[in-house]
Amino acid sequence: MRLAKIALAALGFGLLASAAQADPVKIGLQPWLGYGPLWVAEQKGFFDANGVDVELVNFTWDQDVTAAVASGNIQVIAIATNTLILQRSNGIDLKGFLVMDGSTTADAVLAGTGVHSIAELKGKKVAYEAGATSDLLMHYALKANGMTGADIEHVPLAAADAGLALIAGRVDAAVTYEPYISAALSQDSNFKVLYTAAEKEGLISDLLAAEAGFITANQEAVTGIIKAWDQAVSFLRENPEEGGQIIATAVGAPMEEFTPAFKGVQLYSLAENKTALGGDFQATVVEIGALMQEANPADVTTVPASGDEILDLTAIEAASTN
Repeated sequence: MRLAKIALAALGFGLLASAAQADPVKIGLQPWLGYGPLWVAEQKGFFDANGVDVELVNFTWDQDVTAAVASGNIQVIAIATNTLILQRSNGIDLKGFLVMDGSTTADAVLAGTGVHSIAELKGKKVAYEAGATSDLLMHYALKANGMTGADIEHVPLAAADAGLALIAGRVDAAVTYEPYISAALSQDSNFKVLYTAAEKEGLISDLLAAEAGFITANQEAVTGIIKAWDQAVSFLRENPEEGGQIIATAVGAPMEEFTPAFKGVQLYSLAENKTALGGDFQATVVEIGALMQEANPADVTTVPASGDEILDLTAIEAASTN
């Protein structure tokens, strides 16, 4: 879910925004459970039903998907709130237009034998992806325990690989998300969860986002995507087995791992977006930005003074009234 400095010269956003949607809207995403309704919407035809041609494009690393949106190879991105803040520091004018999900126990710090608390990570090797949700969770956990990133040895790995490094004994701890948490825990009874995103409500969340000019120029398409998402969330709640199987297949997890893992994810319908965006979410955005800048001041040079700075809610308003 989830750092590359991207030159502004690589952005083709003026051309992107001016291109009417003769081509599919490409949405970049990673194998994260919270993005599940996008795969449901694709398979159940909800995008087509709402008049928008969508192509889902899969990535593994945050830096690859953000580079793709910066270069114009994709138009919409499923992105963690903290990653969006980071990319705005990199000069990419991304705006979130829908809250997709929030993580509770589906993002976690895992450890093997000999480590039983965050404090015991001092001097240990910890695998996680820099600039991603795992980075944010790790630094929040360290700060809550009176520590900083200097107290651990960071091993940079994608979330999909961090758990494998723990299983292989190459690191003492790993920060990752579901379904990789369940997969790692199933390998060894000595593996344990040290800390989860449930310790701070709203810390780990994801948005659908696009460059600001694209949203302005393509309101109908963005509104259609929001409506399709809402239909997919409803379908998933009414048909948990069928919808769950679609998501499990997309992220490469067997149902016996997917089912308990998915309980750690809160999806947001259109109505729930309206409630969350009434103020609580915006306040959390400011807190996330401050924490990111404290942990990585060289990379996070600009943080939002208010959550509204990173949001464009015009399409949500349109979807709510149509």
